[in-house]
Amino acid sequence: MQDIWDNHRGSIIAVAAAIIAFFSSAYVVSEEEQAVIIRTGQPVGTVNTPGGKTGAGLYLRIPFVDSVQTIEKRLLDLEMNEEEVLSNDQQRLLVDAYARFRIVDPVRMVERAGNTDGVRTALEPILNSVLRQELGRRTFEAMLTAERGTALANVRTKLDRQAKQYGAEIIDVQIKRTDLPSGAPLDSAFQRMETDRQREARTIRAQGDRDARIIRAEADAQASKIYAAAFGKDPGFYDFYRAMQSYDATFATREGGPQNNLILSPDNEYLRQFRGQR
Repeated sequence: MQDIWDNHRGSIIAVAAAIIAFFSSAYVVSEEEQAVIIRTGQPVGTVNTPGGKTGAGLYLRIPFVDSVQTIEKRLLDLEMNEEEVLSNDQQRLLVDAYARFRIVDPVRMVERAGNTDGVRTALEPILNSVLRQELGRRTFEAMLTAERGTALANVRTKLDRQAKQYGAEIIDVQIKRTDLPSGAPLDSAFQRMETDRQREARTIRAQGDRDARIIRAEADAQASKIYAAAFGKDPGFYDFYRAMQSYDATFATREGGPQNNLILSPDNEYLRQFRGQR
């Protein structure tokens, strides 16, 4: 047995050393990650980066010389929790916002920020500042309309410009919640909003009444024109028609009203049309 060990000792040691060297140099990069190879403190290569020539899989490095830093390839969140912002109409707003970003240049990220937490630390005050600027140009009510989308698009553009220097790309910026602080300011804002809506409703009603009067006047004028044109073709019929209207108004029995008693001579001119005379 000793002879066998002596004869194969060199081979066994070589195989063991090869196994140790392989495990020391081999590393795996998953589909959800990208990697930067760092040698003597400097990035010297990348694996599975967006648009890169290599993909996920098993790779080798120089043992004890190269280190591998893996970086998330999926979207990452940047949170801004309940920051106070002053709107254009001097309302103090409590804003919960977030941005989604991804690392597109891992080498620059390693050089400028170190890791993704460093990117978040660098971008949080920028997001805060840009959001304050955009919301400060708009009223609280404007943030409840489509103008909110324009403001967030501007925030994304400005934040993305700053994020590029850290190897990141801003995908989206959204506001989760925009509220007024509780208490008197909130009640005052609601009361002012209610007053504005009531004023707007009164304006709409006034415009509706004006339009209705115009329509009725135009309709009456058109009706008079039609009647005049029709009765002008037969003055006798017009005289008969007007007499019938007068009889109806004079002799009609009104429920609950006083009864009218008229004593007229049979040959009275008023009853001429009643007698069938024209």
